[in-house]
Amino acid sequence: MLIGIVLQTAGFIAASFAYRIWHLYLSQGLLIGLGLGFIFVPCTPIVSQWFSKKRTLATGIGSAGSGVGGLLFSFGIQAMIDNISLAWSFRITAAICGVMNLLATALIRNRNAAIKPPQLGFDTKLIRRYDVLLVLAWGFTSMLGYITLLYSLPAFSRTIGLSKTQGAAISAYLNLGTAVGRPMVGFITDKYGRIEVTGIFTFLCGVTCFAIWIPATSYGVTILFAILSGAVVGVFWMVRGF
Repeated sequence: MLIGIVLQTAGFIAASFAYRIWHLYLSQGLLIGLGLGFIFVPCTPIVSQWFSKKRTLATGIGSAGSGVGGLLFSFGIQAMIDNISLAWSFRITAAICGVMNLLATALIRNRNAAIKPPQLGFDTKLIRRYDVLLVLAWGFTSMLGYITLLYSLPAFSRTIGLSKTQGAAISAYLNLGTAVGRPMVGFITDKYGRIEVTGIFTFLCGVTCFAIWIPATSYGVTILFAILSGAVVGVFWMVRGF
């Protein structure tokens, strides 16, 4: 996680000096992407180690924090871009993320010594198992759609004639749906089972994309889609195996 903080912070700072598109590929794309992976993936399973019951609910509450942060950043970043500059918006984001992630990393504690997990994080034997390959395939496909949805809604908003401020608001509503929906998904999952709930919500998210997102031409309909899809998108982070 500390390595991830360094990569992510360096990526934001490097992006603030970018003046060609390939600079952003390397900074915002490669460095920040690697940083997020190093930070988020290792810390997500730790929450479940502290619970014998309601594990998915606990993970959903923890994951909802990304929705709250996204909600705040959606409005804050656009305001900084409009009033300061894009470059300084990157630098301020680097400072905020770096400090908060350092604080979280200093406080986080795992229970590996007590639980004694039987599997290693990079156990090559796992990739020979059919069920593991299925989970990995689902996770890859699910996350591909999640990232596409998460980062393309503001740009989509511009294509239907909405303003930059409205595009930022659409992103905020998506994160609002995430903040509210993830604990709810976690609660339902603990009650009815991970596989069943995952299948239903993944299907519903896909339906909303075809039924609401594609034909959306107005601000209100796009807000509706952002909230509904935000509530169920990224279900992978709550229901993956513990």
